[in-house]
Amino acid sequence: MEKRILLEKRGRSDDEITELILDNCRSTYIDGLTDSFTALETLSLINVGLVSLKNFPKLSNLRKLELSDNRISNGLNHLTGSPKLTHLNLSGNRIKDFDELQPLKDLENLEVLDLFNNQVTLIENYREKLFQLIPSLNYLDGFDKEYVEAPSDEEDMAEEEEPEDSCEESDEEEVSLAYLYNDNLEEDQEDWKSVESDYNNADEEFDSEEEEDEEGGGGGGGGGENEGEDGGDSDGEGEDEEGEEEEDGEDDADGSEAAASSTAAAAAEADESKSTATEAAAATSSTTEDVAKVTLLPV
Repeated sequence: MEKRILLEKRGRSDDEITELILDNCRSTYIDGLTDSFTALETLSLINVGLVSLKNFPKLSNLRKLELSDNRISNGLNHLTGSPKLTHLNLSGNRIKDFDELQPLKDLENLEVLDLFNNQVTLIENYREKLFQLIPSLNYLDGFDKEYVEAPSDEEDMAEEEEPEDSCEESDEEEVSLAYLYNDNLEEDQEDWKSVESDYNNADEEFDSEEEEDEEGGGGGGGGGENEGEDGGDSDGEGEDEEGEEEEDGEDDADGSEAAASSTAAAAAEADESKSTATEAAAATSSTTEDVAKVTLLPV
């Protein structure tokens, strides 16, 4: 055991050691471990072969002691020199009598005690007696008074770390979500304003085109009064053209050519005022019909 302690120290002084693992080093008694290990908090002596705790040092800062799988049957009074001890594992030893456990009542900070595979656990009301003997005891053989299982060491560490991490992650998520939400909201508002502006502009253009269509129809529409549904404007234009033909004294062929030329000019103006292919096609069709009607009018 003494040689193993020297190896575990790795050149450090005794008062610098906080954890010492001496499992399986094989010794029937404590050897090489002294009171000079003042900073020691965790000591493990699993499956060493100890038959007694004689010569166990006073370790003022010791909190966790592992003594499972040895041959200890007595000498627990040597542990009272470690008043801060909170975890003690004596499972797999040879403790038979409840009286051998009496020294543990002086460990006022003892919270976790394991005595698995000891004959003392077969005593009637063993659990109730131990909880009465050690008021500070929370867990005996892995369970509390109500048989609720004790948390593992890993779970204890996770519980200690999780609150801070979860808070930080929650804050980051809230910030990121708020940022993304506001950013998307601003983009949606800008998109909506753009769509609304385009819609208004299109509406104004449509109204303007309708006005131009009405003006173009009044000036360049064809057809006579005898063609009721085609409108009076076309008919009037035809009469004006006929009057001009009579005054100028031109023949029938010249009058027809002048009417066709005037109608073509009106059709060109109407085409320029159209913004869509559908409206242009409709205007062209109407103009063609008017030309045909004017051409057929008698001189």
